[in-house]
Amino acid sequence: MKRRSLLSITLASVLGIGSVLAYQSDAFASKLSDLQNQKKNVESKSSTIKSDINEKDQGIKEIQGKQNTLENELASLDIKIATTDEQIQEKQQQIKEAQQAIDKLKTEISVLKKRIEERNQLLDQRARAIQTNGGSSVNFLDVILGSDSFADLLDRMSAVTTLVNADKQIIEEQKKDQAELEKKQADVEKKLKTLEEMQAKLQSMKIEMNQQKARKNQIMKELGKQKKQLENDKLSLEEEQSILAAQKSAIEKAIKLEKDRIAEQERLAKQRQRQRQRQQQSQHSYSGGGSSSGTPPVSSGSFMRPAQGYISSEFGNRSFDADGFHSGIDIAKGGTVPIVAAGDGVVTRSYFSSSYGNAIFITHSVNGQIYTTVYAHMSSRLVGDSTPVHKGQIIGYMGSTGQAYGQHLHFEFYVGPWTASHSNAVNPRNYISF
Repeated sequence: MKRRSLLSITLASVLGIGSVLAYQSDAFASKLSDLQNQKKNVESKSSTIKSDINEKDQGIKEIQGKQNTLENELASLDIKIATTDEQIQEKQQQIKEAQQAIDKLKTEISVLKKRIEERNQLLDQRARAIQTNGGSSVNFLDVILGSDSFADLLDRMSAVTTLVNADKQIIEEQKKDQAELEKKQADVEKKLKTLEEMQAKLQSMKIEMNQQKARKNQIMKELGKQKKQLENDKLSLEEEQSILAAQKSAIEKAIKLEKDRIAEQERLAKQRQRQRQRQQQSQHSYSGGGSSSGTPPVSSGSFMRPAQGYISSEFGNRSFDADGFHSGIDIAKGGTVPIVAAGDGVVTRSYFSSSYGNAIFITHSVNGQIYTTVYAHMSSRLVGDSTPVHKGQIIGYMGSTGQAYGQHLHFEFYVGPWTASHSNAVNPRNYISF
């Protein structure tokens, strides 16, 4: 059985202790003192549980705060990653444009190289002419002596000057073109390198941000698990607190009932008579369909077998239980099988549980000792909360509601008040002959 359902049943099994005591004939003072002590214990437990619930609430709030912070950080990271992607695309476009510029420059370089080559050829021609003239491109003495007149001399000198200046211009343009070529290459290569470095840096930033996002997502996942566990713990505590509140109410009612014990005896006698009539009517109504089993014979002693059938699972260790321990006995039988109260007592809770299905808890008082019996997986329940029952009275019918495999009755037996460790859950065979 799951912890929360087991918690509900075992706690609820203590409800109505005073109602049982109200129609017993033990010493008045002793019973009233026991009830008052039980009330104090319940109030103490309720106070402890309330403190635990507040602690769980605080833990849930702290985790929620961390989750909100992480969600904001993740949203900020998403924005940064998107911005970085845009910057990367921008740099990629700039790199593409730089590459295009390089391609264009290659064309310009090709033109410059051709121009430089043509100038080199011209300079080679000049060099050969110098070699032919004995190391000088122009023999000034020949220019002067070969002149026919002063005007012809001026013309010859002007031509020489033009040739010399042309050679100088070719050399200067050569140097300028080479320098321009080298500068363009250096500028474009520097720009391309800068863009590639920026792109690499942005890529690195994106990887780091994605890693941060992954780490934060993992933390968010762990916080979600912790929060879920705290919420489950809180839910169990709230259920326990609710049952304790019902227990306190039942005990307070029991104190009053104990004081009115004599009048209650008369009321109970009349109520038992009416319930016997309902039992007869119920037996009659269930006899119409399918095979029907009778009630087990009422045995001597304080307790009796709660239903006909065979024992399908004993009390004790069991491998397929969540905690490896079966805290009761399973009685199985086909057809319509009535379930009876194992002893005189008061129904402390009659309800439907997702795990136990239709379940009833009865509290008994025998010679000043409190006992609690639990009946689970019933197909139907015939008695409600705070209803006094007598030994052998039909309280419901066997079924397979809740988490059950096949029709059977799951029957538990407790001695004394319930404890969280279920240390006082005992083998029913210790008290009942099966």
